[in-house]
Amino acid sequence: MNEDAPLLVIVDAANVVGSVPDGWWRDRRGAAERLRDRLAVDGVPGRAGPVEIVLVVEGAARGVEPVPGVRVESAPGSGDDHMVELVARAGGRPCLVVTADRELRRRVTELGAEVAGPRTVRP
Repeated sequence: MNEDAPLLVIVDAANVVGSVPDGWWRDRRGAAERLRDRLAVDGVPGRAGPVEIVLVVEGAARGVEPVPGVRVESAPGSGDDHMVELVARAGGRPCLVVTADRELRRRVTELGAEVAGPRTVRP
């Protein structure tokens, strides 16, 4: 287990953006960019120490650019499958997956990740 590595925080952009009915469906890419920018400024509230934030986008939000402090990965297919793959590739590194998706939560906890709901990163 690589406990010296910073916490890997994987954010399910579609799920977090979709958790608040603020008109995000009119501009999915813009909503993902606003989430990215908020993560870059605020990080993950309540998590002390260094973190590496990965925002996973899919569908109409693909192509969102990274910014300092937030790596953005466009899922080639299913966003859920991509997040599970990221946890699996972490090699025992501490991971936190931010999503409310029950099936995704089950899949990543089986691989040893922690999970948290969208409110973790949304005001």
